[in-house]
Amino acid sequence: MKKRRLGGAAVALGVVLAVTGLPAQASADVRTTDTRATGTRTTDARAALPLGAAGLAETRTTQTLQPGLTLTRIVRGTVDPAHHWTVEATIPGGDTSPDPDAPPTTLKDKESAEELAADLRGDGFDARAEQVTTPSTADYAGGTLGWRVRIGSFASQSAAATERIRVINAGHSGSVTYTGWDGEVTDRGPWRLDVLTIDPRTFRGTLDATHGPDIENRETVSALATDAGAVAAVNAGFFVLDPRSGAPGDPAGVGVYDGRLLSEPVEGRPGLVVHDGGRSAQVTRLTWEGRVTARGTTLTLNGVNRVPGLIRNCGGSEDDSPTSLPLHDVTCTNPDQLVAFTQEYGASTPQGEGAEAVLDSRGRVLELRSVRGGPLPSGGSSIQATGRHVAALTALARPGERLRVETTLRDDRGRRVTPSPGTDIVNAGPELVRDGRLHVTPATDGMVHPDDPSWYYGWVHKRNPRTLAGTDAAGRTVLVTADGRSTDALGLSITESAKVARALGLRDAVNLDGGGSTTMVANGQVINDPSDAAGERPVGDALLLLPRRN
Repeated sequence: MKKRRLGGAAVALGVVLAVTGLPAQASADVRTTDTRATGTRTTDARAALPLGAAGLAETRTTQTLQPGLTLTRIVRGTVDPAHHWTVEATIPGGDTSPDPDAPPTTLKDKESAEELAADLRGDGFDARAEQVTTPSTADYAGGTLGWRVRIGSFASQSAAATERIRVINAGHSGSVTYTGWDGEVTDRGPWRLDVLTIDPRTFRGTLDATHGPDIENRETVSALATDAGAVAAVNAGFFVLDPRSGAPGDPAGVGVYDGRLLSEPVEGRPGLVVHDGGRSAQVTRLTWEGRVTARGTTLTLNGVNRVPGLIRNCGGSEDDSPTSLPLHDVTCTNPDQLVAFTQEYGASTPQGEGAEAVLDSRGRVLELRSVRGGPLPSGGSSIQATGRHVAALTALARPGERLRVETTLRDDRGRRVTPSPGTDIVNAGPELVRDGRLHVTPATDGMVHPDDPSWYYGWVHKRNPRTLAGTDAAGRTVLVTADGRSTDALGLSITESAKVARALGLRDAVNLDGGGSTTMVANGQVINDPSDAAGERPVGDALLLLPRRN
């Protein structure tokens, strides 16, 4: 169980400038920088974040949470009077669509969008068709994503919501959106980011990844931080949210905790690797191999600590459907699976048809369950088989037989990665910065969905809350959250995230889970503004900054 209780309270915090909204601090190292081209406190404009129009007001307030660990709040720009609320219509296939039977989406071809806009105008709505273009990245050409249809321009969200009801009553559908989330380079803000910087030269605490009490359930970042006595924390990797896609809380990609692989990688996608409790970190693309061996027979593993047959974010075996390549926010399926389970999974392994070899702490078979699912013995583990793998596991798993379970991680050069007990790895994607240069990889990491530009539009192109991580030239590890989905904080597109990471000095950086998951905790308080209507979202795992052990 990756769950630590540490003595001692977090470092006390005293007074910070009221503009920051950060927790109070007793002995704060506070520096406020105004990056406007004119003013009494001016710094080189090149230090400003590359967001929106040039010359926007930008304040940075930094406090020391403990030696070697600083927290900086960056606020850039102000509410832009050019932004407004609008209704974004759902576009059906229609007679002019390349695929009239395709499901309704936000983006379609120009003809379909103009056809819907004309129909809406005929029903008395102020409708317009707008072209959406997106920037190119390291592995994606960009250009025109499609055309959207928007209705009206409103000063308030409630007014747009009222218009949406009228649209629905007229037989159409759509959603309310704010134009500040579109990602225009001329926008004036506002943006709000929080930056944790870990300097290994003076940091004597620990940067630790945790999945909480078990793999199969979710916990909030604040609860994980409180339980461990963490000074600060951020959410970490992607995870299963929908029970139809697996166990909610299960990392949807690589998860290594205290040197143990507890969740397999999405083939070839990046992970944030934390070495020696935070003394260093790196972004590494990972693959894996898993096997079960006994009496000279070897069976290939398909997964670790996940529901057999459900592969969140895909990137698994060649016979997975619809693809063996990474495909973000998609659950691939396969009826024929062999999955290993450890104590960390939860109180009981997943139930279902198939077979399960239950092993003791030495790997010896205690029993073979003809129906999968149930508790594991103390220190024990299990292997579940479905479909065509049931017969092979049944033949191998004789009572008293020792089954050897091995997993091997490899980097993108095929070299073996051997985590030490002080190594943690959390899943991530896409890459943002490599060797100090913008290197954004949505296509490689499954964020480009074939025949569905609307998904890319919403997840990559538009501004959302984001959580980023990386390292700078001085060897410092940097964790960043950007609030979004509000009028007070616009969020970042993926390409903006990369530019921000580079502007903060990161030589290598990657995107972690974002949206409603984006959360930062400092000294027992959630200091950002999570975007879910219900408040802070329970997540799969988190990165904790723990104080020095006494």
